[in-house]
Amino acid sequence: MARLPYADLNNPAIHDLVTQIEAERGSVIHLYQMLLHSPAVAQGWLNHLTGIRLKSQVSGDLRELIIMRVAIINRAPYEADQHAPIALKEGVTQEQLDALPNWQDHTDLFSDKEQAVLAYTDAMTRDIQVPNAVYEAIATQFDAQTVVELTATIATYNMVSRFLEALHIHSDDINHTPIP
Repeated sequence: MARLPYADLNNPAIHDLVTQIEAERGSVIHLYQMLLHSPAVAQGWLNHLTGIRLKSQVSGDLRELIIMRVAIINRAPYEADQHAPIALKEGVTQEQLDALPNWQDHTDLFSDKEQAVLAYTDAMTRDIQVPNAVYEAIATQFDAQTVVELTATIATYNMVSRFLEALHIHSDDINHTPIP
């Protein structure tokens, strides 16, 4: 159960933002229902995540491997619940998803690029400081723009999982506010 009640989506003050979220995301998921307590933060979050998810040159499969790995490391089930179906649509296999908790033991399932991205994700998420060897594996396989976008994706989804877990936002929460 979430630590705060979800925002009232019928509040006229957030009507336009609710409409925008529905248009861009298909629905107002629990994450945005919580963020809407602060319309400015919700707007900024939406814009930022749109850039990361939809305007980056990082391929969908790599993006979703990052998101799923961050969710596993940070014990963020809501994030994993939301992104597992997206990962499969983006070309991540069920076998890869099943192996992600111990991906280092299943390197046959992941390309060299995927392994480099997963190692980078692990270092950024667990240790913050990235060892030179881990960074070099990324820098030799991707151009500067993609390195920045990979780094921003990992950082962003660490932010997402920390927000979700601090406020106990989970997929099975019931929102008692009727959705317009």
